[in-house]
This record gives sequence, structure tokens and C-alpha cells, in this order.
Amino acid sequence: MTAETDHASVRYIVDDVQAAVTFYTAHLGFEAGMSAAPAFAEVTRGRLRLLLSGPASSGARATPEDAAATGGRNRIHLIVDDLSAEIDRLAAEGLSFRSEEVSGPGGRQILLADPAGNLVELFEPARRPASATA
Repeated sequence: MTAETDHASVRYIVDDVQAAVTFYTAHLGFEAGMSAAPAFAEVTRGRLRLLLSGPASSGARATPEDAAATGGRNRIHLIVDDLSAEIDRLAAEGLSFRSEEVSGPGGRQILLADPAGNLVELFEPARRPASATA
């Protein structure tokens, strides 16, 4: 393993690097980073570095054929302060969601997909009551 970095990195394989960069920067608050479009670009949000690899990138070419045909159920997880407001904002910007809103003991979430179909989970943690101390 190499030395630690300031970012956790996730690679998403995309069909159109520029469309993916626009999606993440315009709608989800990522900042554009290094780009070698149309093959590759990176965007960051906080400590998450999202590597966007187009068909010509070495990252995409290294994907085994069977893995490329059967996508996983992985997704990046972005914490939001107000899920309802995010849903309204993104819907007004023309985005559609891949799931209904789901609530559970940990909070509320909804899924949307980037232009290549990679999933993004927007998650609002449940509010915990402040514990009373005497």
C-alpha cells in the first residue's frame, strides 16, 4: 500500500467524461479537478475524490468483461442537511430519481444516477435528541 492521502478515491466508469463532470459539479457541489478529457477527469467534494474514467481511459479498459456487464450495487453516499429540499432542487433542475425516498432508523435516503447510470445516494441522518444530563 502507498502512503495515506487527504482524499478517499472512488472510480466511476462513465460513457461521457464531460457530461459526468457537469453532472457532479452543477448539481451535487463537487469541484472540478484534473482533467484529461475525453478519457478521464476528477471531481472532489470534501475528502471524496471521484475519478471519472471514460471508455478510452486505462481504468475503464482494465475492467474485466464479466464485471462490465453486471454492475454492482455500490454507490457513493453524500450526506445532506435537508433531503426534501435537495429532492425539490434537483427535480427542478430536471433530474429524476432511481428510487423512492426511504426512511429508516438511521435517516432518510433517495438514489439518483449520473449520466452513465452510476448511483448516488443522498442521505439525511436522523436527528438524535440531545441526551439529558443532570
